[in-house]
Amino acid sequence: MSKTPKDKSSAKAPAKSPKPVEAVTHVVGHAVERALDPLATALKRATAKKPAAEAAPAAPAPKAATPGKPGLDVSPLAVPFPTIPPVAGVEIAIGRAGFYKHQRDDLLLMRFAEGTTAAGVFTRHGIGSAPVDWCKKHLAASGGEVQALVVNAGCANSFTGRPGADAVRRVANAVGKRFDIRQRDVMMASTGVIGVVLDDSKITSVLREVEQGLNPDRWSDAARAIMTTDTFPKGACAEAVIDGHPVRIAGICKGSGMIAPDMATMLAFVATDAAIAPAALQTLVSLYTRSTFNAVTVDGDRSTNDTLLLFATGQSGAPKIHRAGDKRLADFREKLEAVLLDLALQLVRDGEGATKFVKVTVNGAESHASARKIARTICESPLVKTAFAGEDANWGRIVMAVGRADEPIDRDKVSVKFGPLYAAHDGMVAGDYSEEKMSAYMKNAELEVSVDVGVGRASATMWTCDLTKQYVAINGDYRS
Repeated sequence: MSKTPKDKSSAKAPAKSPKPVEAVTHVVGHAVERALDPLATALKRATAKKPAAEAAPAAPAPKAATPGKPGLDVSPLAVPFPTIPPVAGVEIAIGRAGFYKHQRDDLLLMRFAEGTTAAGVFTRHGIGSAPVDWCKKHLAASGGEVQALVVNAGCANSFTGRPGADAVRRVANAVGKRFDIRQRDVMMASTGVIGVVLDDSKITSVLREVEQGLNPDRWSDAARAIMTTDTFPKGACAEAVIDGHPVRIAGICKGSGMIAPDMATMLAFVATDAAIAPAALQTLVSLYTRSTFNAVTVDGDRSTNDTLLLFATGQSGAPKIHRAGDKRLADFREKLEAVLLDLALQLVRDGEGATKFVKVTVNGAESHASARKIARTICESPLVKTAFAGEDANWGRIVMAVGRADEPIDRDKVSVKFGPLYAAHDGMVAGDYSEEKMSAYMKNAELEVSVDVGVGRASATMWTCDLTKQYVAINGDYRS
């Protein structure tokens, strides 16, 4: 990788690599903490009270600024962006191409070391998008070797025909010339309004300026630059060991609405300094997408631009791995899945208008596929989701969704639990049902729903959020 001037104003000293044990604790513990412990993400505020006669009218608290769409409050379920150390072989820069009416960073450029391999999963949406088409075609053509990534927010460049495809090609060509690489070694991704052709001149005209800011320590900036209706930047990292060599894994993602993936969710970019062959890398990203990004849903709508790209720079010094099942990858596989799950759960936490983070587990199903379909039906039911928003343990709506999934169930054995509390047991209301206890539980910001359908041993888990008036408000004027 050639050297480029660094942006001194944003450069930081490289963080020390955490010890493997610390990495395990950080990633796994952090993911569990986020998924299950409502107290871990609560914001503690202390207010001093005055007697009513002396109290002056309180000034409204200022809204926390978000890098994405102006006027949005930060999600109450938000989690802080982690400290992500540089990944050897990865340089990052951001810039302002001007795809928004307001001033904000909306362009991400990443450059990778020569020899970097890549793999990806993409939307199976029938419309697709020009950048998705480009990545799918050129990942195959390049043999899985990639050296750059360009991402823009504010224009999806989807449903734009030949003009949209030409715009992508021109951007890739311009980046290829600046970095002295093949245009097919440049990956592309876009997010924003559908049906608008990408004005590629906005990107190519600022490439030189943006390139000057390439720096290995800009993961947080990168996460902010790709936000749309997101209210907080999303990132995750871990350290694994391959054959005695420490390797890093780091990633960012964006998405808060139009989240019901059939591959990955919106945009996600993960990099590691491990050396992994393209075929093995593809197997890993395809496998772990199923239990992470494909296990979350916000509103049941899939995006035309869903893209998850995984890059392996090979700069760690660890031996190159050619098979996904290689025993030396055991720790890496575990950490990679943890990073992807962490990112996926953050998407749910930032669901448009969300106030509840909900884990739904279906047990006793005939097969994993059946359990998964039932869980997804529960998670995407507007009636179920609005009940969560209203803090109503309406188990009748859960049962309705279970039956609507059209999967094998035994009605007389169906049970429903909210947290530790049974609402229904063996096909009828639980004998010890307590409305008071149930109402108290539903006030939690993070909820768990467990359903047993009584026909087998298979299970599946998905995550979702509630459906509030704010979701309608955000999407009612999305283009405004």
